[in-house]
Amino acid sequence: MGPLPHPQPPPGTARRRARDLGIVIGSAATGPLNAITDVPGVRVGHTTVRGRPDVHSGVTAVVPDLVSPHTPLPAGVFTGNGYGKLIGTTQLTELGTLETPILLTSTLGAFRVADALVGWVLQRPGCEEVQSLNPVVGECNDGLLSDIRARPVQEEHVRTALDTASGGPVAEGCVGAGAGTVALGFKAGIGTASRTPDLAGEGRTVGVLVQANFDGTLRVLGRTLTPRSVGVGADVPVPPADTGSCMIVVATDAPLDARQLTRVARRAVFALARTGAAYSHGSGDYAIAFGTRPDGVPMADAGLGTLFEAVLDAVEEAVLNSLLAATTTTGFGGRTVPALPADLLLAALTSPASP
Repeated sequence: MGPLPHPQPPPGTARRRARDLGIVIGSAATGPLNAITDVPGVRVGHTTVRGRPDVHSGVTAVVPDLVSPHTPLPAGVFTGNGYGKLIGTTQLTELGTLETPILLTSTLGAFRVADALVGWVLQRPGCEEVQSLNPVVGECNDGLLSDIRARPVQEEHVRTALDTASGGPVAEGCVGAGAGTVALGFKAGIGTASRTPDLAGEGRTVGVLVQANFDGTLRVLGRTLTPRSVGVGADVPVPPADTGSCMIVVATDAPLDARQLTRVARRAVFALARTGAAYSHGSGDYAIAFGTRPDGVPMADAGLGTLFEAVLDAVEEAVLNSLLAATTTTGFGGRTVPALPADLLLAALTSPASP
């Protein structure tokens, strides 16, 4: 199972995103790429792991340029439903600081990925004397489409994702940690979006990246849509009760402290309700928000409303982008999960609603 790095979308393979289809969520402008990498100093890398029809997994790295054990970034975390294995959450909550890149992967791979992340950071210049480190690794259960017990993600896959992380366009859909994930009845994966809200007279950027893998019924622009209603049939495999989850990473160059970033993370999880998320018992729904300005003077709370709205809109769009970028996938046990077809989605949105 060799690593397949995806630092940017392969030429000619990108599917249409929500805005390409005329689906616009909210009124705030996006960044140039409508991606988390619109936030200055934030890079993303993927390694997709496929070795046989039963394996669809990988790792995704969100890498802030400034982050290190010596220059931690302000950060907050919020748990919508805690059925998950988010490594590093207690220190993140206690200290409000992020010391490492944020990695996303498969549930049973999270522990190996965390160990590989520690090894990678300890080898960074300036970290020769580091004796304590808090790796942050989130996960979703990709066991519906991938042989999760095989634990295919290895150290070299983690290092490839970290070493190839780049700015620019972010690959979405069935890549990295999203290779085997399913959301809202369709094949999902990685999605991203950004907004550039005006905060107290200053233009700032907030970007989000989601690893979508949760149950519920899809809503787009307030319209409820099932696989049957968009013409892809009704025989979609039902994920086991403990295979949900959604990981959300929020980055911003707005000057915020850890308490304020925790409030931002809450809004990111709230936004999943707009997409039709069920927040079921078996779903681990988490958001991590970090700021790229560790020395900035925090803005006043009274100005956060505009930022909250931007985060809500960006998460909603990122989930939709994860669905639109994904492709129909046949995986473990011969199970097939259909993609959300853009043309049929548009037709469903413009058709009269059922009584």
